[in-house]
Amino acid sequence: MNPVDLMAELIRENGPPDIWAGSPLEGYRRLGMTNRGEIGEQFIERYLNHFGIPVRNGNRADEIDRRIGTMLLEIKTAGLGANGTFQFNHVRLDRDYHHLICLGVCPNQLVFNMWPEEVVRAGDAGTLVAMAQDQLVTYKLTKRLEEMRPIADLVAHVRQAVADHEG
Repeated sequence: MNPVDLMAELIRENGPPDIWAGSPLEGYRRLGMTNRGEIGEQFIERYLNHFGIPVRNGNRADEIDRRIGTMLLEIKTAGLGANGTFQFNHVRLDRDYHHLICLGVCPNQLVFNMWPEEVVRAGDAGTLVAMAQDQLVTYKLTKRLEEMRPIADLVAHVRQAVADHEG
């Protein structure tokens, strides 16, 4: 008996179903957390640029993820968990930005939601839970899949946010 084969068999028998197996975005789950975040930021930038919204990347020393004109964006990316939720980590309350965009990566689709910074700070984007005990700087925001929007709606929401910001 091969012990590794036995353990693999038991894991298959007792583990939860893998919602990512065979999906076009399966590789996302193998990325490190920093890579996931950077890929999410690059996705938002390229996707919006494709639709004529000029998103710029700050330099690495910049605390802001992306800019559209004078509007500052904080971008968080999370994968769909087996329980049907996303956990967006390191939502910062010590940085100035205008909108938080949360990009959700599912096995076969992308979703998003976005909120003005003041809505996030007020807790109206969802409950913010401190990432570590006794600190009030970085939080996690958990969202159910049903609370997210289809990625096809992102362009219209960003255009409206830019118009409101400039108005």
